[in-house]
Amino acid sequence: MKPGPFSAGVLGVLAVLAGPDRLPVGEQPAMVGKANADESRKDGGKESGKESRMAGPSPSVPMARDPSATVAREYELARRQGTREAFELFIARHGDDPLAEKARAELKQLPR
Repeated sequence: MKPGPFSAGVLGVLAVLAGPDRLPVGEQPAMVGKANADESRKDGGKESGKESRMAGPSPSVPMARDPSATVAREYELARRQGTREAFELFIARHGDDPLAEKARAELKQLPR
């Protein structure tokens, strides 16, 4: 019996559905290949083991910042802007910090 267009379509759909699980020998899905490339880049091309993966924090988690350095940066930003609003915002965020006293002094010197 000669296959008709319907049976040819069914065979095509089955081939497409069965295709992704069956890759040629040695090939990997795109995401697996990319993940393996990222791992080899981290290890400098060496094979990665559990010991090397547990050595440090995940690269997606940023390192914790020093709170006093962050406050100092915010103070410098307010000082560079030199506006009443900038100093008031700094004081509202960091009212108990020693730099808040400097911000209050600079705020008093600004014209109303």
